[in-house]
Amino acid sequence: MRAAITTALRAVDTEGVATEVDMAEVTDKEAYDRIGLGYGKTRQADPRIAARIEAALGDARTVLNVGAGTGSYEPVDREMIAVEPSAEMIAQRPVGSAPVVQASAEALPFDDDSFDAAMAIITVQHWADAAAGLAEMIRVSRERVLVLTFDGPAMAAMWMVRDYIPRLLEIHTELMPPIDELAAALPGARVEAVPVPRLCKDGFFCALWDRPEMHLDPQVRRASSVWHLMAPEETERGLEALRADLESGAWDVRHGHLRAEPELDVGLRLVVAELDRRT
Repeated sequence: MRAAITTALRAVDTEGVATEVDMAEVTDKEAYDRIGLGYGKTRQADPRIAARIEAALGDARTVLNVGAGTGSYEPVDREMIAVEPSAEMIAQRPVGSAPVVQASAEALPFDDDSFDAAMAIITVQHWADAAAGLAEMIRVSRERVLVLTFDGPAMAAMWMVRDYIPRLLEIHTELMPPIDELAAALPGARVEAVPVPRLCKDGFFCALWDRPEMHLDPQVRRASSVWHLMAPEETERGLEALRADLESGAWDVRHGHLRAEPELDVGLRLVVAELDRRT
């Protein structure tokens, strides 16, 4: 579904020391075991995005969350089971969260039609074989499958990409499975734009469109995998330019109006397929 990412993945350990590993030689489990430290502090569910996911789930009562991470967007009023390959991410799941099985999307350990619905939230870009993972979600679901992901090329208009680190667009475009391919892999899928709200609680890279200062925080950057896929000199040049523009006021002259916008389309997309295999 996409070319393998062969760029070195750079992880920052608890003392701020960079390490690296070839993405072609690691699984998503190993990647997030390395970069997942402190993930749950930055990546929390935003209720406005959660509402879109809840609406897409419809009347599904039993739901499988694939690539569940710390469980940010798991509804509390449904019967949830989570699947997550990374022990580091599993360890950060809060007490009382849904039961979790350590497994990969490409080999879900469940019988056919085990759940009303399956969901995958900003995770397909990390799967070794996205097409196989989607096929597995279809296999274990009776009613619907939904995937929240990004349209990589849509990020071209983002100020962080255009003004500071153009390499981010290349990485997102290569990393994210194309939306049309995802939709083609899910029967009868519809695609919905999900604007990201101002002051979004979920600190993923694109959610910081209104808060440029947060990109300067290494703990915030740690929780978005895109930062681990660039050489230090690539990030440092762009971040230094951003810091200088914030200090001089140049960023606000160009983009300050964004601080008051209620939401922005940064390429977040919800892909939903209705299966209707209820018995």
